Amino acid sequence: MTHVAVTGATGFIGRHVINVLNSHDVEISAIALPGSTDLPLIKQGKWVYLNISQPPADAFVAIGKPDILIHLAWQGLPNYQSLHHFETELLVQFSFLKQLILRGLKTLLVTGTCFEYGMQYGPLSRDFETRPNNPYGLAKDTLRKQLCSLQKNQSFNLIWSRLFYLFGEGQAESSLLQQLKKAVISGLPKFNMSGGEQLRDYLPVTEAADQIVRLALKQQNTGPVNICSGKPVSVRRLVEGWIRENHWNIELNLGYYPYLDFEPLAFWGVPDQL
Repeated sequence: MTHVAVTGATGFIGRHVINVLNSHDVEISAIALPGSTDLPLIKQGKWVYLNISQPPADAFVAIGKPDILIHLAWQGLPNYQSLHHFETELLVQFSFLKQLILRGLKTLLVTGTCFEYGMQYGPLSRDFETRPNNPYGLAKDTLRKQLCSLQKNQSFNLIWSRLFYLFGEGQAESSLLQQLKKAVISGLPKFNMSGGEQLRDYLPVTEAADQIVRLALKQQNTGPVNICSGKPVSVRRLVEGWIRENHWNIELNLGYYPYLDFEPLAFWGVPDQL
């Protein structure tokens, strides 16, 4: 039976990944910070309590010597502009992953980000040059390059799954959908947002989790892969769709917030054949 470990298993994406893994005949080692509660159900496997910034001497043994690691953990979000990503988190991440690889991990899937592409416009293919322009994107892109360099001396499969914009159950309170829900529940007559004309690539988190698991279970050295819909949609259209589908009684106060200066106005992913 294939043994799959998952870091960040209690997070927004992690909970959905665990749910997908439960539908496969695999052994699961779900990794959570010590003291974590409200843990998702695991059908075959166990929870492992571990802080990747302070790992045990042999973390590979501690997590059960898995065949595959789905690595979702990353601290410091959603503040994409924080230098923490590059000054602290990058070193923590690479040190932890390198230790596992040196001890015998054969397949590693890491979630990257569309921010690795930087300010490039239009459809973004996985073979595009990366040009990150915020600390989070820079740290992720650097981690990928470090792992690729490690492959020159160590044999392991690397799947780098670049996430675009996800939405769904369990999303952070600061997310657009959760903020809209909060405004509706509070009875606010209007929802403050940007002009909403920016084009983005949105994908339900359930679909993203399914793609991540399918990629990981292939155990192939695929390199970068876009996890996206491939369909550009305006933020305004997306929000109007949520309001219509849920029969919410609220108006949009467009233009209240400025557009973010570290995102191009229009970009979306080119999905890869899985």
